[in-house]
Amino acid sequence: MTISPFDSPMLGALFADDEIAALFADDAVISSMLLVESALASAQARAGMIPQDTARRIADACRDFHPDPKSLAAGTASAGVPVPALVKALKAELPRADARHVHFGATSQDVVDTALVLRLRDAMGILRRRIRKLIRALIKLADEHRDTVMAGRTRSQQAVPTTFGLKVAGWLAPLVRIDGRLEDLSQDLFRLSFGGAAGTLASLGPRAETVERYLAGELELEIAEMPWHSQRDILVEFAAKLTALTGALGKMGQDLVLLAQSEIAEVQPGKGGGSSTMPHKSNPVQAEMLVTLARFNATQISSLYHAQIHEHERSGSAWLLEWLALPQIIMACGAALAQACDMVPDLRVNAGRMRDNLELSEGAMLAEAATFALSDHVGRDEADRLVKAALIQSASHGGNLFDELPKLTDAPVDWNEVRDPANYTGQAGLYIDRVIGAAHRALAENG
Repeated sequence: MTISPFDSPMLGALFADDEIAALFADDAVISSMLLVESALASAQARAGMIPQDTARRIADACRDFHPDPKSLAAGTASAGVPVPALVKALKAELPRADARHVHFGATSQDVVDTALVLRLRDAMGILRRRIRKLIRALIKLADEHRDTVMAGRTRSQQAVPTTFGLKVAGWLAPLVRIDGRLEDLSQDLFRLSFGGAAGTLASLGPRAETVERYLAGELELEIAEMPWHSQRDILVEFAAKLTALTGALGKMGQDLVLLAQSEIAEVQPGKGGGSSTMPHKSNPVQAEMLVTLARFNATQISSLYHAQIHEHERSGSAWLLEWLALPQIIMACGAALAQACDMVPDLRVNAGRMRDNLELSEGAMLAEAATFALSDHVGRDEADRLVKAALIQSASHGGNLFDELPKLTDAPVDWNEVRDPANYTGQAGLYIDRVIGAAHRALAENG
C-alpha cells in the first residue's frame, strides 16, 4: 500500500514523473551525498590537508560504493539524518589510514544540502527543457489562431469578442516570465553548503577558505557569502516559482475544462478519458490534472514557508519539514509540465462552435461596440440610452440587437460592420505579437 499517489504503482501514471522521481529516490540521494564526500576529499588534497593518494582512494570508494538504503535506516532514524550511517559504511570500505580522512571537517547538513543542490540543478534542467517545449507549442497555437474569434468571458459570462490566439497568449506569457525568473534564480540556488559544525568552518583552520573554493569548483557550484544552514529563503523562492508555474498551468487547465463543457464545446483536449458507464463521455483528464496539481502545490508551499523558520544555527524539525514538502512540489510541477506538453499539441479547436456561441447573445455581446459607434453621431449618453432600449426590445421578442437599433435611430452607422465580432477584437493581434516576440527572445537567449 502506498501513502502518496506520486509513488503508487496504480496512480503513478496519473500523478508521477519518473524522470523527476529518479532524482529523489534513495539511491540518487545516496549517490549525490557520496559525490560530495568524494569532492571534499579531492578539495582537501588540493589544499594540502590530506594525501593525494588517499583522496583518489576515497573517490574510488565513493564511485563504487552502492549501499542498500535499508542498511542506513537504523542509523538515519537514530541521528535524524542519513549522513553518519553513510559515512560509517563508507569508511568500512577503506583502509583505516584513508578512512580517517573521510568527511573531515564537514557536518551532516553540509553533505545533505549540497547533495540536494546537485539534484536540484538536474531537476531545474529537466523542468526548464519542458517549459521551453511547452512555450514552443503555445507559440504555434497562438499564431495559428490569432484570427479565430470567440466569446470573451468575464465572471463566467459572455463579455465582448476576443480571439482564441489571445487566450493562448495569456497561457503563454506567464510561462515565459517564470522561465526567466528561474534562470535568474539559478546563481543563488546552485550554491555550496559548507559551514561545518555551526557555520564557522573552524574545523579546517586557516585553509578553510581554500578548501571551500576548491570544493565549489569540484562540484561546479557557487560560493555563498556565508554558510546557509539556517537560511532557507532561496529554496523557498525556488519552490514558490514552481508553485507559480503550476498555478499558470492550472489556469490553462481550468480554461480548457470549461471550454470542453458539452454546452460550450469550443476546445477538446486531445486525449479525453472515458466513463465506466457512459460511452459518450470524453473527460478532459489532463486539463483536470493541471488544476489538481496547481492546487496541491498551492497548499504545499505553506509548509516550506514554515520550514524557513530555524532555531539559531541549525534546526532539526524545520529542516525535516523541508524534506517532506520540497520533493513533492518539484514532482507536481514536473508532472504538470509533462501533462501540458503532451496535451497542447493535440488540442482540437472548434472554430465553428466558437462562431455559433458568439451568436447566442443575439448581438448583445456587441452592445459596447454599438454604443461607441453611435456615440460618434449622437453623443455618449444618447447612444447609451438607445442601445439599452434596443436591448430591451430585442430581448422581449427574441430578436437581434442589430435588427432593433436601425428602428430607433437614423444615425449613419454601418450596422453590418459593427455586428461582425471580428471587427471588435481591438489590439488582440498586437498583444499576441508582443507575447510571441517575448517568447522567441527568451528562447533565443536561453536555448
